[in-house]
Amino acid sequence: MILHRYFARRFVLTILGVFAVFFMLLLFIDLIEQSRRYGDESTGFAQLLGLTLLNVPQGIYEILPLIMIISTLSLFLGLARSSEMVVTRAAGRSAIRALVAPVGVALGLGILAVALLNPIVASTTKAYEAKLDGMQGRASVLSLAADGLWLRQGSDTEQTVIRATRANLDGTELDGVTFLTFGPDGRPERRIEAASATLSGGAWILTDAKVWPLVGTRNPEAEAVLHPTLQISSTLTADQIRDSFGTPSSISIWELPQFIERLQDAGFSARRHQVFLQMELAMPVFLVAMVLIGAGFTLRHQRGGKTGVMVLAAILLSFAAYFLRNFAKILGENGEIPAILAAWAPPLAAISLSLALLLHLEDG
Repeated sequence: MILHRYFARRFVLTILGVFAVFFMLLLFIDLIEQSRRYGDESTGFAQLLGLTLLNVPQGIYEILPLIMIISTLSLFLGLARSSEMVVTRAAGRSAIRALVAPVGVALGLGILAVALLNPIVASTTKAYEAKLDGMQGRASVLSLAADGLWLRQGSDTEQTVIRATRANLDGTELDGVTFLTFGPDGRPERRIEAASATLSGGAWILTDAKVWPLVGTRNPEAEAVLHPTLQISSTLTADQIRDSFGTPSSISIWELPQFIERLQDAGFSARRHQVFLQMELAMPVFLVAMVLIGAGFTLRHQRGGKTGVMVLAAILLSFAAYFLRNFAKILGENGEIPAILAAWAPPLAAISLSLALLLHLEDG
């Protein structure tokens, strides 16, 4: 137990050191990139630094597997060079038992990252996107609620709020739709209810529509007009509606299941968010896979000039596992394979291959 605590403490300190190095590196790189993109006379250094601090957590979160593999290599290379691993084996501890503490640390840090760091990254990502939208004059045109979905479109003369109970996959066909038009002074001018609405050619085509005038009348119902079809001009596009959902990473993992349910209730495809949710749940297992990959090439005592080759092989294999994970993610988002298979197959396969390598090299 004392030996496990020692290895765990060494591993945690190594991870913190690598984490600090990558954090500072990403901070400076992102600050330069923000200055290149948005640096002008109207944007000060404080604003650029604020954008950078909001964007860096997402970058750090995405490279957690890289941090884990480098930390693992640093830990076991240090133990091998100081002959601590040799002494551990001489005391009767096998290599597999020596991995209990690092694997436990990786699993624990992965769970903490998903449970705590993920909501923080979601909040900073959402704030970063909101800041960029404010700087570039953009705004989200779509919002999901328990009672349906809400759209907003506008021009120089009026603003229109659209509510619908359901939509097709790209939000261009709405069912049970209500249009509420506001004038420049913010007062409602017209209400329209229709059985359906289709976005086509820069306009909404409404069927079975009823129009209530809300200006200059005391009884809107008495002056309501029925239209078999009605056309309302629109500046919205299908791309704008899809982009308004934002990235799945901007939604906390604790809120993601409810958001997926709302997407499905509204008629949108939630496949991308389902794959992301499963990927997040599988993150601790993938970090364990990184530890086992690194350990498979660096547990043995280093002799001659093979250290560089072993480190290079471990890094290449970890990048191969990371590439396979991203490839499976794309297949899952495109519906080629189930979301659970896309998220869990790559880390479980990497763990199996790493354990086979360890058993062959150490206990074979």
